[in-house]
Amino acid sequence: MTENEQQHLFETWLREYRAIIFKIVRAYAFTAMDQDDLFQEIVIQIWHSIPAFRSEASPTTWIYRLSLNIAIKWVRRERRHYAPGPLEDAGHLLHENPVDERLRWLYQEIHQLNEVDRSIALLLLDGFSYKEMAHIIGITESNIGVRINRIKKHLVTKSKKEDYHGT
Repeated sequence: MTENEQQHLFETWLREYRAIIFKIVRAYAFTAMDQDDLFQEIVIQIWHSIPAFRSEASPTTWIYRLSLNIAIKWVRRERRHYAPGPLEDAGHLLHENPVDERLRWLYQEIHQLNEVDRSIALLLLDGFSYKEMAHIIGITESNIGVRINRIKKHLVTKSKKEDYHGT
């Protein structure tokens, strides 16, 4: 692969899969500085990994898996397990409309999950099948189902406890 081909593919993927990267960044880092650091690390690793992409998985699956693995390693390395801060700091990074309160609450709750459940929650929100999730994360489909049921139960319980009705 030539450098021009790599550059073209890199730019195309960033344009097409930017939302995936932002979701992962937002779920694993909360301060603007941490989000910037994690985003940069993911983008750098995507650039370096392009020559290894063999089309055995879809680009979406590959970028998800790569980004999740980088985010998990980043969290472990940085040891930044602070309580989630306000997501307003991420506005400059996300280039999206202001986040709705229900979405803000959901990302805060997702951030509280362990690394595997956090990854599953993000994949579920993006509509991946149990089979695709199992392939990306590296666990069985039945384990995915069990974890999804536990995540949903946890979120329902938490929303009732906090009297959060999305209004």
